[in-house]
Amino acid sequence: MNLLKKNVPGLLLCLVIAVPSWFLGQALPVIGGPVFAILIGMILTLILTRKEIFAEGINYTSKKILQAAVVFLGFGMNLTEILAKGKQSLPIIISTITTSLVIAFILYKALKLRANNAVLVGVGSSICGGSAIAATAPVIGASDEEVAQSISVIFLFNVLAALIFPTLGGMLGLSNEGFGLFAGTAINDTSSVTAAATAWDGIHGSNTLDAAAIVKMTRTLAIIPITLVLAIYRGKKEKSSKGSSFSLKKSFPYFVLFFILASVITTFFQLPAAVTAPLKGLSKFLIVMAMAAIGLNTNVIKLIKTGGKPIFTGFCCWAGITLVSLGLQHILGIW
Repeated sequence: MNLLKKNVPGLLLCLVIAVPSWFLGQALPVIGGPVFAILIGMILTLILTRKEIFAEGINYTSKKILQAAVVFLGFGMNLTEILAKGKQSLPIIISTITTSLVIAFILYKALKLRANNAVLVGVGSSICGGSAIAATAPVIGASDEEVAQSISVIFLFNVLAALIFPTLGGMLGLSNEGFGLFAGTAINDTSSVTAAATAWDGIHGSNTLDAAAIVKMTRTLAIIPITLVLAIYRGKKEKSSKGSSFSLKKSFPYFVLFFILASVITTFFQLPAAVTAPLKGLSKFLIVMAMAAIGLNTNVIKLIKTGGKPIFTGFCCWAGITLVSLGLQHILGIW
């Protein structure tokens, strides 16, 4: 009961930020609710005079509510449908994910970037933007500032992709199938994939939106192996640094297990959209709420001062994914 009392003020503050951020995100989907929530949170934290009252609830929201959001995300994943429709895109998806992670690792070494920033930008660029960052952050023990910075980087290139890619695809002579695959593999956030595919359909009178969304959902499944590998790596690293024995039980991200369970339930019981749609909506809202907490825990001045390297890393990952997606399409004759 005492713990609940400590958390309530912070939870309510995050909720108050999340509600308008959610509606702003609905009105401007290319930007999205999470970005609005982070921005409002960062501004509010500069003017809050008694932040210690909210501290417990803010920290609870940025950690536990974020993990709950990832679990509910699983209810939007019908594995049979996704794999059946998305399997032809797997070679390109695997290649783009590998490209982004390799580029992030190289720049982590070359630029002496913070390890968590490199991981979050690499994973966010290659898998599914904010959702991948939300799933990965608790596994690697990323700070709220690192999460906010990575989300900001991903947002920047989301907007650029949504604005540029439909025109770029037309200039390159991509087919409707080719653009759906391009948008689904080279744009990292669902809202921006939707925006780009909708713009393409408006220009060409086609229907690439469904194909792009399926490819994007197939990419999202990479959250599972990536988070498990990172959990094992972090556990072994802590073992070597502390001299203790490695424990998979302690390192295992159990919220990812519940994410998998939610996906299996959706697939096995063929849950209808009337059931899964509200749960997916709840997942998205909880992510917005968690991003509000992350914004409240972030020093905007420090974020701006240290943002150069993550932005450059994000650009290189984005450029690499774009080139690999288009190059493989050309090689495979999909273009």
